[in-house]
Amino acid sequence: MKQTEPINTVDKAETRRGFLQLHLSVLLAGFTGLFGRLITLNEVDIVWYRMLLTSAILLVFTGLPRVGWRKFLQLCGCGALLGFHWILFYGSIKASNVSIGVICFSLIGFFTALFEPIIFKKRFSALEFLFSLITVAGVLCIFSLDARYRYGIAIGVVSSAVCALYAICNKKVSVGVRSRTVLMYQMSGGLLIVSAIIPVYLWFFPSQQPVVVVPEGTNLWFMLCHALFCTVGMYLLQIQALKRLSAFTVNLTYNLEPCYTIILAFLIFGEGREINFSFYLGIALILLSVLLQSMKALRKG
Repeated sequence: MKQTEPINTVDKAETRRGFLQLHLSVLLAGFTGLFGRLITLNEVDIVWYRMLLTSAILLVFTGLPRVGWRKFLQLCGCGALLGFHWILFYGSIKASNVSIGVICFSLIGFFTALFEPIIFKKRFSALEFLFSLITVAGVLCIFSLDARYRYGIAIGVVSSAVCALYAICNKKVSVGVRSRTVLMYQMSGGLLIVSAIIPVYLWFFPSQQPVVVVPEGTNLWFMLCHALFCTVGMYLLQIQALKRLSAFTVNLTYNLEPCYTIILAFLIFGEGREINFSFYLGIALILLSVLLQSMKALRKG
C-alpha cells in the first residue's frame, strides 16, 4: 500500500495538470469562431494564412528539429486533417452564424467514441458512447432552429468528424515528440497538402467571395492574433493535455468551446436575438455530457 500511494498521487496530479491545460486551450479555442466572423476573407484564405502565419511563428521559436521521414509524413497527414477541418468549420460559420458553426463542433465526442476504438483497437466503451449520445440529443434540439441554417449545420457536422479523426491520430503520432515540434511540422506540412486540397474544395463548394486575397488592415491584425493565440497557444496546450488524458476526454471537453464562443457572440454580434428555447436546452445537455465525463475521468485518475 505504501508503494502505490505516491504513484497514485502523481497520477492524479498529472490528470489535474492535464485538465488545467485542456481547459485553458478550450478557452482560447472559444475565440476561434469569433475570428471566423471578424475576418472578412473566404474560409479558404483564412485557413491558408492561419497555417502560414503559424508555421512562420513556430519556425522562429523552434527552428527545424530533426524527425524521421515516417514521423514527418504522419505529422503532415495530421496537419492536413486539421486544415480540412478548419476549412469546413469556417465554411459552416459563413453559411450560418458563429453560434451554429461552433455548436456543431460538439459532435466531436460522438465521432471520437465511434472512431477511437477502431483506430487504437481497444474495447468499445458503452459509457463513453452514452455520454456522447447526450451531446447528440443537445445538437438535435438545436437542429430545430430555422431551416436556413441547415446547410451550415451539415458542413459543421462533417467538420466535427474530421476533427475527431485529427485528435485521435494526433495522440497516436505525437508520442515521443516535443509539442512545439509536433505543431511545427503539422502546420508547415499540412499547409502544403491543404494548398493542394483547396482547388478540389472550391470545385465542389464555389466561393461567393474573392479567393487568394492578401489580408490587410484589420484582417491582417486579426489573422496575426488568431495565429499566435488561438493556434500556437491553443494547440500546444492541447497536445500537452493529450499526453495526460484520453482523446475522448479531450474531445468531449472541447464541447465547452461553443459555450464560450456563444456567450461572446451574444455580446459582440447580438446573435442571442436568433436563439429559441430549444437552443438553450441543447446547450444544457452538452454541458451535462461534459460534466459527467470529467467526473468519470477524475475518479479514474
